[in-house]
Amino acid sequence: MSFQDPDHQQRQSAAAAAKQAMLQKFRAASEDPEVARRHAARVAMNEVRLVRIAEREAAKLAREAELAEQAARAAELAAQAQREADEEEALLAAERAERAILLEAEQKAGRDARYAARKAAKKERRRGY
Repeated sequence: MSFQDPDHQQRQSAAAAAKQAMLQKFRAASEDPEVARRHAARVAMNEVRLVRIAEREAAKLAREAELAEQAARAAELAAQAQREADEEEALLAAERAERAILLEAEQKAGRDARYAARKAAKKERRRGY
């Protein structure tokens, strides 16, 4: 037996025949109706998956919009409460200022009355009666 027993031409033709056999096997497998059915099932599953993803995305956007609306309502309510608190604080400050003015007027009237009484007493002492 020689190292040239299967000569180059025979090896090449055997390799080509093996390639041809593999190609035929692949073509037969790709034309198989079972393969086509599985491919169609995968495509359908993928479409259903895409629909579910789109629905989840739409639900997420709706949820985010609802949360944004709630946040806007809460911010508006907080602003309204702050305005009411500011108005009430302004009213209380005005009342305190008014009371302070009245108190100062009362105190001034009391001082003036005491001053007038002292003056009258001093005048009376000077006259001697």
